[in-house]
Amino acid sequence: MPEGWTLPDEYLPTVIRLKNNFGPNEIHVDPASFSLYYTLEDGKAIRYKVGIAKGNLYIPGDFTIGAKKEWPSWTPTKEMIQRSPEHYAQYADGMPGGPTNPLGARALYLFTPEIGDTFLRIHGTPEPWTVGSAVSNGCVRLVNEHVMDLYNRVQLGTRAVLYPKAPAAA
Repeated sequence: MPEGWTLPDEYLPTVIRLKNNFGPNEIHVDPASFSLYYTLEDGKAIRYKVGIAKGNLYIPGDFTIGAKKEWPSWTPTKEMIQRSPEHYAQYADGMPGGPTNPLGARALYLFTPEIGDTFLRIHGTPEPWTVGSAVSNGCVRLVNEHVMDLYNRVQLGTRAVLYPKAPAAA
């Protein structure tokens, strides 16, 4: 962890009132504000700050939580190894779950009917200072304590919408 780093207060989970009329128990990710909203009853939601995928690795869409795992193992995709072998080739056979694992303390697995497991995740991170930025290889990341809270709220089959990134200004 960078020396002297502390989580900014504005990154703490916050209950907010929604402007849209979403039903309860859904996940909505707004990449422009680095926010994940877990919808509650009565037009409210819990807002969590997140990190998102860098560049064109962010994949918007309508997903379902198809699996949930505590302290999940991790294996980089073939594409990750091709893009950055110096970082990922050493983990080609996988990495067990634990405090240094890139998926952190919990992971929610994003599925679609057409593909099944998309290999996209909403997960924790051992690098909480990366929340609030576009740094991942496709996943949405939260501070470990925050993903543990979200994990306890989310059921299998929960809808998760990742909204498109706004186009870059010309």
